[in-house]
Amino acid sequence: MSLNPRLVKESFSVLEPVADKAAAYFYGRLFAESPQLRGMFPPAMDAQRDRLFKALTRIVWSLDSPDSLTSFLGQLGRDHRKYGVLSEHYTAVGNALLATIRRFAAEVWNSEIEAAWVAAYTVAANLMIDSAESDSGISPAWWLAEVIDHELRTPDIAVITLRPGQRLPYQPGQYVNVQTARWPRVWRAFSIANAPREDNTIRLHVRAVPGGWVSTALVEHTRIGDTVMLGPPVGTMTPAESGRDILCVAGGTGLAPLKAIVEHVIGSGRRPGVHLLYGARNARELYDLPDLIRMESDFPWLKVTPVVSDQPGYDGIRGRVPEVMERFHSWADHEVYVCGPAPMVNETVRRLQRSGVPLTDIRRDLVHGEP
Repeated sequence: MSLNPRLVKESFSVLEPVADKAAAYFYGRLFAESPQLRGMFPPAMDAQRDRLFKALTRIVWSLDSPDSLTSFLGQLGRDHRKYGVLSEHYTAVGNALLATIRRFAAEVWNSEIEAAWVAAYTVAANLMIDSAESDSGISPAWWLAEVIDHELRTPDIAVITLRPGQRLPYQPGQYVNVQTARWPRVWRAFSIANAPREDNTIRLHVRAVPGGWVSTALVEHTRIGDTVMLGPPVGTMTPAESGRDILCVAGGTGLAPLKAIVEHVIGSGRRPGVHLLYGARNARELYDLPDLIRMESDFPWLKVTPVVSDQPGYDGIRGRVPEVMERFHSWADHEVYVCGPAPMVNETVRRLQRSGVPLTDIRRDLVHGEP
């Protein structure tokens, strides 16, 4: 059974304009035919439908990039262990997915396209199953972690320190999915804000957003001594180890994974120049600036530049981070890491490419947590 990425992409493009309806139909079909699977999912499905389509989009557009596809699906398979997903569940998911594509791409559907989707799903499911099975004898499906520190840095931003009960292996720049006792079966992703430590503790930077179940629970209702659940670390925005100078561009709590990468560089003994642009709407939201200034004083190769966009009286650099970035010298010979809200990340990447930075030198991620 051979892959045909072109047919899959062409038929998927018909689906993209009706993504919300298609995702709702998919879950309706899945639960109607396999009602026992409903208990694996949260009561409210809005965020789940959004994540499904984002994952499906990434898979479809990576079909002709085997290395990227294998890496993403391997992480996805390992991560799905925390839901209790078993290999036999993939058949039900595949049937519901095929029925959904067939319905919403009816105008172009034929036997050749169906065969292409069956082949693509078979490859994807097998990669996820194999990854989950190989991981099952090595790592737990999830970790229990105790809250050992909770600092409210602003009314809606908390820095939370966790101590997992078992060793949590991860790389700087990765994130974990978090579940709180307040919202069972509801998982949200948050970046780890420190490089691996000998004491196995991790820090999360969490902003509570309106309607954000998990983020609000973590910021407003979580206390020292509480326990949360963590999924396996995932994410590909990890250090390149090229030895070149580094630019980090952070917006809001997008600082978290970039701080972990900077900590890793400091601890590695390497001495590249590191420039961290750290943007927020006002000075109060520069919630981690004192610690960054301490890091800057301890590591002379690090330059931290705070940027504020919406506070006219701010006595420092003002503007939007992507624009401020262009006021400095060329970044064409740098490793670049970008994390923050989607508009800021996309604008930063566009400006970097325009100034001559190859896309292959840019590692990027969006702020995790609730949308």
